[in-house]
Amino acid sequence: MSKTYAGARLRRLREERRMSQVELARVLGISPSYLNQMEHDSRPLTVPVLLKLTEAFGVDPGFFSERDTTRLVADLRETLTGEIAASRVSPSDLAELAARMPAVAQVLLDLGRRNQLLSERLAGAADGRDGAAETPRSPHEEIRDFFYRRQNYLHDTDLAAEQLAGEIGIRPGDVLPALTARLADAHGVRLSGGAGDRLHHYDGTTRTLHLSARLRPGQRAFRMATQLALLEHGAELDRRAAEDFPAGSPTHALARIGIANHFAAALILPYRSFHAAAEEFRYDIELLTDRYGLGYETVCHRLSTLQRPRLRGVPFSFVRVDRAGNLSKRQSATGFHFSRAGGTCPLWNVYEAFAAPGRIHVQVAEMPDGQRYLWTARAVTRHRGGWGDPGKTFAIGLGCEIRHAHRLVYSDGLDLDSASAATPIGMGCRVCERLECPQRAAPPLGRTLHIDQHSGTFVPYPVRPAAP
Repeated sequence: MSKTYAGARLRRLREERRMSQVELARVLGISPSYLNQMEHDSRPLTVPVLLKLTEAFGVDPGFFSERDTTRLVADLRETLTGEIAASRVSPSDLAELAARMPAVAQVLLDLGRRNQLLSERLAGAADGRDGAAETPRSPHEEIRDFFYRRQNYLHDTDLAAEQLAGEIGIRPGDVLPALTARLADAHGVRLSGGAGDRLHHYDGTTRTLHLSARLRPGQRAFRMATQLALLEHGAELDRRAAEDFPAGSPTHALARIGIANHFAAALILPYRSFHAAAEEFRYDIELLTDRYGLGYETVCHRLSTLQRPRLRGVPFSFVRVDRAGNLSKRQSATGFHFSRAGGTCPLWNVYEAFAAPGRIHVQVAEMPDGQRYLWTARAVTRHRGGWGDPGKTFAIGLGCEIRHAHRLVYSDGLDLDSASAATPIGMGCRVCERLECPQRAAPPLGRTLHIDQHSGTFVPYPVRPAAP
């Protein structure tokens, strides 16, 4: 078993509780000098100390795990690509910084992004564009980060939804009647089919929830559950959204919707029963959609949120992508890194799904840092209405680290231990470290191209060797 050095996190935990070393040492049953050595990484965290921290402060052991830094390291490497290429900092330096001082690493990451934004604004001003009008990220991107930082799980929200599900009798096959009764009895809300060109619309004046006739039963249930969240837990939604965003801002409003959607999924798919079914079926998505009468995307998204302490499911990354490679949804409870620089890897199996809609594609993928994942992907299509109306087609991807793959039915028959059986993918062509990839669509950032008019290579963007 590897030793865990997490002095910075231990010190931060103590300072957040406003405790002295003497007070914390007394709680842990160790000497202050021993605690001081652990805080300065002279000694590793022991299992007994870790258990006492968990019991005393309700901290999950994963709080001290180095695996939690994977996404932070990936973000740092993407933001500081130029510095790495110039040998001003090494990837191992960033990994150590993220593991030992994650708060400092986050500040460095924020500063790097601000610097990038400033450069873009200056470039815009030089080109005659209004650089000051450019923003670093859209409100929707901010909301993605809101859930990303929380590993796609809101504990209090999930518990409240599960409690309500028990009160009103949510069970597979009886979801719509239970939601209809709750809306009517507790809030005087009636249902109507007159939603016009919208999928749903709530009229607070008449207390009417209009639902489109085009919605399938599972979709109707989800929108009804979302409206219940807004009616019954509005103050809680405000509080959670205000943790990151000022009230009245577009991001605050979007955060309320995102949290309400999380509540809705947890209401129609209560944690304990859904977790038990997922484990029983070995995360067979199609069996779960049949059992609960919900869509493929809804079930996949709920699977990516099963991170309740002491009752965790497989930590998944969830993604929804269109044919052009645009990521319209991305949530993660794993270390899988989604690039901010634009674009994704064309070797990723989510793009194969478009070639055979309705079939689940399975892939063992390896990132440049050697981390391997098991990915499933399937294309889904939605239609607005009748003949000739445009529809929407997406590929839904669900992936987990290879160490959890044996828990999934999709791993049967795969050689999970063989690195040669994995498809090498990256975070996106601009920041990918795989310089010899023939599928590369853009030159790598921070590297000088090797341009020779008298020769050609199979690799589209050959680069000069890095300086020794």
